[in-house]
Amino acid sequence: MSDTLTLPAETRDRAGKGASRALRREGRVPAVIYGGKEEPQSIHVEEKELRRQLGTGHFFNSVVEIDLGGKKLRTLPKDVAFHPVNERPLHADFLRISKDHKVHVEVPVHFANQEASPGLKRGGVLNIVRHELELICDPELIPEEISIDVTGLEVGASIHISHVVLPEGSASAITDRDFTIATIVAPSALKSEKGDADKTDEAE
Repeated sequence: MSDTLTLPAETRDRAGKGASRALRREGRVPAVIYGGKEEPQSIHVEEKELRRQLGTGHFFNSVVEIDLGGKKLRTLPKDVAFHPVNERPLHADFLRISKDHKVHVEVPVHFANQEASPGLKRGGVLNIVRHELELICDPELIPEEISIDVTGLEVGASIHISHVVLPEGSASAITDRDFTIATIVAPSALKSEKGDADKTDEAE
């Protein structure tokens, strides 16, 4: 499960491009907290700290507790806009959440025990269709990654969402089809020898 992050913030009284540029010159990033049946709240955060948390690799899959003058607001990061040239963060959006509020997140997929896959050992290729899974999760139980065991899989095998045991508190956001996550396909040298190998690359 991803750790809860804490991000100090201050209320932003002035809106508009001029005020935002002034904040950025001071090393601050304008941001907005919205949702939860409340009015949007304009804030600003320290750019250096925001960059540090973005660098954790799981910022968008973590509950971020925004500390606004001692008042703690539980949020989920929804978007960060970056400068197209220097990649400095320009603006951030946060969604208010409560304990009983389910959140929609994209969680990276990790394929474990590839050395124990006969298909991969014989030169097959792991063709990853989805590098991330769209999940509906409890805020307290957002997984850092979904690990899929490929032990015993041969060339031609397909891994669908129905094969994956999701962690407690998580469910697939896509429920209308049994979509493909990955396949083990034959390399070109092996395809001529194995006519029954799976040559399809499903694009969901």
